Amino acid sequence: MAWLSSWTSFVRVVEIGSMAAAARRLDCTRAQISKQVGELEKAFGVRLFERTTRKLRLTPSGEIFYQHALRALAVVDGADLAVRISTEVPCGVLRISASLTFGRLYIAPLLPRLAERYPQLECELLLSDDLVDLIDDRIDLALRLTKTPPEDAVARPLTLVKRLICAAPAYLDTHGRPATPAELSSHQCFDFPHPYGNGRWRLLDRQGEETAVPVSSRFRINNVDCILDALFAGHGMAILPTYLCGSYLADGRLHAVLDDYEPLSSFGRHVYACYTPSRVRLAKVRVVLDELEALFLPVPPWERPD
Repeated sequence: MAWLSSWTSFVRVVEIGSMAAAARRLDCTRAQISKQVGELEKAFGVRLFERTTRKLRLTPSGEIFYQHALRALAVVDGADLAVRISTEVPCGVLRISASLTFGRLYIAPLLPRLAERYPQLECELLLSDDLVDLIDDRIDLALRLTKTPPEDAVARPLTLVKRLICAAPAYLDTHGRPATPAELSSHQCFDFPHPYGNGRWRLLDRQGEETAVPVSSRFRINNVDCILDALFAGHGMAILPTYLCGSYLADGRLHAVLDDYEPLSSFGRHVYACYTPSRVRLAKVRVVLDELEALFLPVPPWERPD
């Protein structure tokens, strides 16, 4: 904004009434101030000052320009202040994106605390299992469980997510506990959300060898909360992330099956906090990152003892 210096110099000359005094205030030379005023007059094609040996007086055109310059500089000062505040004090709208289940369990409970702690901050949580665009959707921070975080964003790893084959005690009491992966084929296995292949569960043993097992069930559900209800009712088994099943394993409502094997997932094992480089310095992003790190590091809540 090359014009800003000239407009500021002009306003200071009017307020102080002298180019020399304005130069001292702005820490420059009188010649620089005179040159800037001359360039403004040349650009507008009018004289802005009537010059006498004793004082400067605004011309009618100079008076009009002075009023507009005051308003313009006030707008610039306001914009500068707003930008500086946004990097120092959490304020404005904070838009966070997360998957439906993970966001409901772990991100939604953070929002009331953030809103209470920072009165100038408004929080929006967008829950969707679809991939959002950080720029087009104006997302300040996205929580993603992925193998490959976006290359055009900052991706900070927050925690590790494992997966387990789970079933309720009632199902295992009725149908038995499988002792080998091959025995899964004779059980009711909910194959959702289909990252494991078409009706096949991919399992990795402790030696790093992979086994693919065909699985099926007589009914299918594309919602993990409904699958949980089916598991609790004793209708089958499912592969669940530890952030979802951890508390149920701890209280005995679910049991882990074949825990010597790790189910593989196309989603990856790490939860990342993703944000564009332009958000790095924003205070509202920094404070939510601090909250997330306090929540998930060094041990995520689903792995902590009661």
